[in-house]
Amino acid sequence: MEFKNTCIRKNTDIALLSRCVTFLENNSDENSKKVKVFSLLGNEIRLKIIALFLHFDTLCVCDLSDILGVAQSPISQHLRKLKDGGLIESKRNGMTILYFICKSEKAQLEKLLK
Repeated sequence: MEFKNTCIRKNTDIALLSRCVTFLENNSDENSKKVKVFSLLGNEIRLKIIALFLHFDTLCVCDLSDILGVAQSPISQHLRKLKDGGLIESKRNGMTILYFICKSEKAQLEKLLK
């Protein structure tokens, strides 16, 4: 790989630059996944929803609406985005749909939000 000399430094460490490029290429899939998570959590309501799930396990749309002071329709839309993004799951309990963080994502989200 060829690098442009765009810096005022005297010596360019080509080996370092090559290792950095390789590092990014090797972590491309993981970085893409993190971008999606950050994008989802970049909304205040969705961030609050995830924070609530981390501390209270399962909640329904009505619970979240009452807690956050937001109508059920926008809460449902945020939950849909989080579910489509693979961060949360749902289960039906009678007429109520309960939402919770996916087991596979919980540790990552806890680490990220501490």
